[in-house]
Amino acid sequence: MSRMTANDRVRRMLSIVPWIAARPDGVPIDELCARFDIDRKMLLADLTTLSFVGVAPFTPDTQVDAVIEDGRVWVHLPQWFDRPLRLTPEQGLALVASGQSLLSVEGAEPDGPLARGIAKVAATLGIDPAEAIDVRLGDAEGATISALQAAIQAHHQIEIDYYTYGRDERTTRRVDPHRLFADQGQWYLAAHCHSAGGTRIFRVDRISRVAEGTTVFSAPTDVSTLAVFRPAPDDPRVELELDAGARWVIDQYPVEQIVELDDGRAAVTLAITARPWLERLLLRLGPDARIRRSDADLGDAGSEAAARVLARYRRP
Repeated sequence: MSRMTANDRVRRMLSIVPWIAARPDGVPIDELCARFDIDRKMLLADLTTLSFVGVAPFTPDTQVDAVIEDGRVWVHLPQWFDRPLRLTPEQGLALVASGQSLLSVEGAEPDGPLARGIAKVAATLGIDPAEAIDVRLGDAEGATISALQAAIQAHHQIEIDYYTYGRDERTTRRVDPHRLFADQGQWYLAAHCHSAGGTRIFRVDRISRVAEGTTVFSAPTDVSTLAVFRPAPDDPRVELELDAGARWVIDQYPVEQIVELDDGRAAVTLAITARPWLERLLLRLGPDARIRRSDADLGDAGSEAAARVLARYRRP
C-alpha cells in the first residue's frame, strides 16, 4: 500500500512547477523524473492534472498551461501570477512557512525561483526564514542521515543497528542502501536487507549505528513504488471498532477498509505484522476501541497486554 498521499503529490508539484517555469526552453522528462525521484507515469498524470489548475473564472488565461512535446515539458504560468499580492502579516508568514516546507522536497532547488520568492516575502516581513521557520522532519540524528547519504552516493554496503518497533527487538543488519526519503514527518531508508533477503524500509530515528563498508553494490533502477508499510497477503487482519475519539487511527495508520457506524464511530481493518505492535496500539486506545474480528488468535491481545501491565504495578 503506497503512502504517497494527495497532499504529498501536491507538495511535490508545487516544487516542480516553478522549477520548470523558470526554464523557457523546457525540461527533458527523464531529467525531471531523476531530479524529483518520480516515475514517468505519475509525472505525466500530475502534469495532466496541472492543466486544470487556475483561478476564477477558470478561463484559459487564468489557468496553468503545461505542454508536453518531444520528451520535454514546458510550464507557462497565467498572467494572474504577475499581479502583486496584497497579504496580511499572518498570510505572509504562512506563505513563508509553506514555501520553506516545499524546499525540503527532494529535487527542490535551494537557490531557485521558489527560494528567491520566499526570501522576498520574508524580507518584507522583516524575518529570516532560516531562523524564524522550523520545518521539522522527525528525530533522526544529523550524523546518521549524513552517513546514510554518503553510503548511498558511494553505493557502499553498510551495517546498521536497528530497533524493530513491531517486534520490540534490536538487531544488527547488513544492508545495501538505495534511497533516503521523508514521509509524513519521518525520515526513512529503503535498502536491500541481507538478513531478510529483500528490500525493506527502515525508520532512520530507529537506527542507532551506521558502519560503512567497502563492498560496492549495484543500485536498483526503480524504487519509486516502495512504500513505508506493505502488508503481505497472508498477514493477519484485525477489525477494530473505534469510538469518535479514536478516529485518529485512520489518519495515522494504513487501514485497508473503513465502515462508518453511528455516533461518529467507525470499523476499520488493519494488517498486523506483529502482536506486540497491536498490543501497544490497544493499550494506547484504551476503552475507545474494541476488536470486532481478528485472525491468528489476536482477539485477546489487548486484555493480555493490560493484564501484564497491571501485574507489574501490583508487584511488591
